[in-house]
Amino acid sequence: PGAASTAPGAASTTPGAADTTHGDGHSHGATTELGEQDAGGFKIKASRDGDVKAGTDAAIDVWVNGGKAGSSVRFWIGTEDAKGSLKAKAEIETDNWHTHAEVPNPLPVDSKLWVEIEAEGGAKTLAGFAL
Repeated sequence: PGAASTAPGAASTTPGAADTTHGDGHSHGATTELGEQDAGGFKIKASRDGDVKAGTDAAIDVWVNGGKAGSSVRFWIGTEDAKGSLKAKAEIETDNWHTHAEVPNPLPVDSKLWVEIEAEGGAKTLAGFAL
């Protein structure tokens, strides 16, 4: 149903990026921009905070523009088919979707951050970002 995009995102740590600290004082580490893609009528931008370590979780932020996301945006780390991964339903923050995605252990070779957007009407769009 939705268009899939596996074009690699240009992963880079933001120069001088500070730790991302929440109001309650906990920190996720430096922000790494994972890139931006056009898929399914959406412009999707992703970042992660801190390192990606097998058996832990990763703080993920995604911005979705250019279309109307329905009630569901999900993230997972691993392979496109999500085998061995747990899909995490994201919640809207100020202007982005956020969740903590579990990192599989072992982490498959060439794993990516996968973002699945369910648009109004139920069509799904999938985009993959290099970690």
